[in-house]
Amino acid sequence: MDNGPLEGFWAILKRERYYGRHFTDRESLIAMIEDYIGYYNTKRLQRKLGVVTPMEKHNNYYVAA
Repeated sequence: MDNGPLEGFWAILKRERYYGRHFTDRESLIAMIEDYIGYYNTKRLQRKLGVVTPMEKHNNYYVAA
């Protein structure tokens, strides 16, 4: 398996939510990552998917099947 998609995800997360911020403890960093994963999957529109969220693309796949 290619690791590229996961590397791309972490690059986006760092660019949008990590760089320029200071985290004082591990728990706040973990909370930010968890919140971002929820945002990324349910609210962040992605052009590569046809300007829908990953969750919408996933749900549309099962509706079509």
